[in-house]
Amino acid sequence: MSIVDQTREGDVLVLTINNPPVNAFSPGVPEGLHAGLDAAEADEGIRAVVIIGGGRTFIAGADIKTFDLPREQAPDLRGFITRLDAFPKPTVAAIHGTALGGGLEVALACTYRVATRDAQLGLPEVKLGVLPGAGGTQRLPRVVGVPKALEMMLSGTPVRATEAQALGLVDEIIEGDLRAGAVAFARAHADLRPLPRVSERPVEGGSPQVFAAAREGIKKTHRGQLAPSLIIDLVELATTQPFQVGWEEEARLFLQAKDSPQSRGLRHIFFAEREAGKIPGLSKDTPVSEIRRAGIVGAGTMGGGIAMNFLNASIPVTIVETSQEALDRGLATIRRNYENTAKKGRLTQEDVEQRLSLLTPSLDLADLADADIIIEAVFEDMDVKKDIFRRLDEIAKPGAILATNTSTLDVNEIAAVTTRPEQVIGLHFFSPANVMRLLEIVRADKTSDRVLATSMALARRIGKVGVVVGVCDGFVGNRMIHRYGDEARKLVEEGARPEDVDGAMNAFGLPMGPFQMSDMAGLDVGYLIRQHQAKVRGLPKPDGWLDRIVEMGRKGQKTGGGVYDYGEDRKPRPNAEVGQLIEAYRAEKGLQPRELSAQELTERLLYSLINEGAKILEEGIAQRAGDIDVIYIYGYGFPAYRGGPMGYADEVGLANVVAALKRYGQTPAPLLQRLAEEGKTFAEWDREKAA
Repeated sequence: MSIVDQTREGDVLVLTINNPPVNAFSPGVPEGLHAGLDAAEADEGIRAVVIIGGGRTFIAGADIKTFDLPREQAPDLRGFITRLDAFPKPTVAAIHGTALGGGLEVALACTYRVATRDAQLGLPEVKLGVLPGAGGTQRLPRVVGVPKALEMMLSGTPVRATEAQALGLVDEIIEGDLRAGAVAFARAHADLRPLPRVSERPVEGGSPQVFAAAREGIKKTHRGQLAPSLIIDLVELATTQPFQVGWEEEARLFLQAKDSPQSRGLRHIFFAEREAGKIPGLSKDTPVSEIRRAGIVGAGTMGGGIAMNFLNASIPVTIVETSQEALDRGLATIRRNYENTAKKGRLTQEDVEQRLSLLTPSLDLADLADADIIIEAVFEDMDVKKDIFRRLDEIAKPGAILATNTSTLDVNEIAAVTTRPEQVIGLHFFSPANVMRLLEIVRADKTSDRVLATSMALARRIGKVGVVVGVCDGFVGNRMIHRYGDEARKLVEEGARPEDVDGAMNAFGLPMGPFQMSDMAGLDVGYLIRQHQAKVRGLPKPDGWLDRIVEMGRKGQKTGGGVYDYGEDRKPRPNAEVGQLIEAYRAEKGLQPRELSAQELTERLLYSLINEGAKILEEGIAQRAGDIDVIYIYGYGFPAYRGGPMGYADEVGLANVVAALKRYGQTPAPLLQRLAEEGKTFAEWDREKAA
């Protein structure tokens, strides 16, 4: 079987792309397709051509790995599409699975498009920091109109074939055998002339108001990003200039976007997320336990959110609380969350009731005896957690996974109170657990391979991005965020206002700065963690300015005020009393405030994250730098187009990070220092370690 098979069906030539798993437009595909068109053009008996994907899909896009190849080595998608558009015989794209990115651009250059009912069509390039570069910005508006084309390209979300047909993007839905239906369609349209080329159609719906609204919209949805604004510019160009002008400008702007730090960052995350699912030393043949029922201990904010993940995946859940009042409150919150989703049209009321029917409330831990996995989600208190695990050890059936949702505590210490430490693992969900996609999977010293493999599979099943981490105080995410928080507090002590510190991170692209995030999570959470750490280490009780704010009764958004005041709109507003407390604290400690530039604020905060990340890598707590980036993208709102903290460090240059750390009086981590001296990157370190 060649990469593109040619099969003659009477007067129709069928070109089948065989480039598994997703028929990406990688080297060999354009050559095979050109050969097919050569054969069709040379044979007078061929009246039409069908292009179809072998296996599970049509062309699912360009091969991202070829983006950085020299032009002469990269697949010539634009060259093939130019020929396809001008081909003298009718061409039919027969779509099943997905036609995404370059795949949809190929289909748009065909004369006609047919599809199975469940096929999906889209241009998701914006998610990689680029734009459709093979005619998509010029052809799609000519088919579906400007408003829908902008929506599809700016969101990157595909449409189903039935909607695509209503938009005119698909000419016919094929019921039954796609290949046979496409051949019949091609034969029926073989003699129609002139050929209805998309490139020759007019563009409709492109008023100045539409473009103004789109530009205003991306300020919220794609703040600070390059590719979305370029997409809008190109679609607007399609409304005022001939196709060829837009086609040429698209090529120029595609290269501008592709070569930008933003696209490099997004592509880094694309591959890092896929690498995160690979666990060194864990065989692909490791058996995975079946999870038929879950148990949750604790119906608070976290417990309820965790339960919703299982209910959404149709896994029955028993949720246990210590009092009827707490249980009722937790159940009411779960129902309210679902009903709010239904009000937004994302669930039907029937869906809500179906999910809630899978939830069994209880006041008795013994009711968890038949659960395949039990997740403890109670307050961060080691003694409480140990007590629960002792009891679960007696109750849970053999083989059940016992998981803790702790965000900082020692999973080995928790596992040690059971008779089955190999069945114990940390599953650190992020709040709100029913929304946040990250799941830190904490591998304890005795966690079995089967439990680890099952947890990774479960993460995928419940829609989470699972990343394996080791045991230490705070694991990866919170250990780094604690260091980041320490630096933020120091910056205020040295003279910055909290709003200046947060503003620097907002300008960088984070939706919340360190103090905005602390207020949302609850200042008392960090306060109690600092108290616990001091107690464990035999240190004096912490007495920072942030601790004093908590002791004033200001615990964050939930009390109407923390570092900031909050009204009904939940927007942070500086509080004069907090400002006075900070000034008094500085005076008491003999700290002389000074002016700190936005650059210093930004670098000290980000480089403290990076430096701690390097220590975590060297200690083996994280498997790879890319895993840390995935954790920060999905768990902490780090802008994906920056590539995560470690990817951003590579972009800045590790030598520059080291120099800045020294300038600010910080000691670079040994790994960071060594890589900088060797002129290497964290990405290279990952590759060398994997080799």
